Amino acid sequence: MKTDIENLDFSEVATTTKMTVLRMVHQAKASHVASALSIVDILTFLYNCDRFSLCEDLNIANRDSFILSKGHACTALYATLYVKGLLTKEMLHSYGADGSPLMHHVSHKVPFVDFSSGSLGHGLSVTVGLSKADQINGEKHHRICLLGDGEIAEGANWEAMLFAAHHSLDNVTILIDNNNLQSLDTVDNTLNLYPLKEKLESFGCELHEINGHCFEEIETALLSDSSKGPKAVVLKTIKGKGVSFMENSVRWHYKNPSYDELSLALSELRKVN
Repeated sequence: MKTDIENLDFSEVATTTKMTVLRMVHQAKASHVASALSIVDILTFLYNCDRFSLCEDLNIANRDSFILSKGHACTALYATLYVKGLLTKEMLHSYGADGSPLMHHVSHKVPFVDFSSGSLGHGLSVTVGLSKADQINGEKHHRICLLGDGEIAEGANWEAMLFAAHHSLDNVTILIDNNNLQSLDTVDNTLNLYPLKEKLESFGCELHEINGHCFEEIETALLSDSSKGPKAVVLKTIKGKGVSFMENSVRWHYKNPSYDELSLALSELRKVN
């Protein structure tokens, strides 16, 4: 799919990024490949859209910020930065190695990464704090946080939403990766969050519920102006998106792909474009 934004084929970029994720996880004998694949599409849009200045140096004053709160899906962010040309191949290949800044959870030691994460439930509070600082300083930046749906069982997220709504922080965008799977079971079997839409609205969020793999819907939701408070975008996604035997399978939260599984997964993705 091509959009007017940079006349870029987002689908092609996302496919390349997913293939990069798979190779990284296989090489490092790491986990969380399915968690990463479910968010590649939204990251592809964020880092290739001119509306957001996420590819600027962290020291630039007018830079926007993005926090991947579900830090175990770090390979999606690392691969996105690599495909964008912001990380070297040598750095990418160091993922998971001793002494590498590319750790198994997101690290701020990686260029263009705003905040270390992995201890779930903290990213949104930091995002809201940055937004409140903007308000105090009379500045306006996009403050974006991506959460997992299992992660929002953490109470600090709801406190942060209340704070953002109370202080009319309209530059906060809360992205929720709603694939309905977490580490060992479905979200509704683990701790039922539904109806999620009504809960978010009752906490003062402007709610958008979209197909998290459809770039047209992503563009519409993210580029619309928030009225008077935080914007929450529920991304209906598929865990393991793009690889048939990983999709909607809880076993791929931790499982590492073998060489044969990697080859099959890459073959499926090559057929996409």
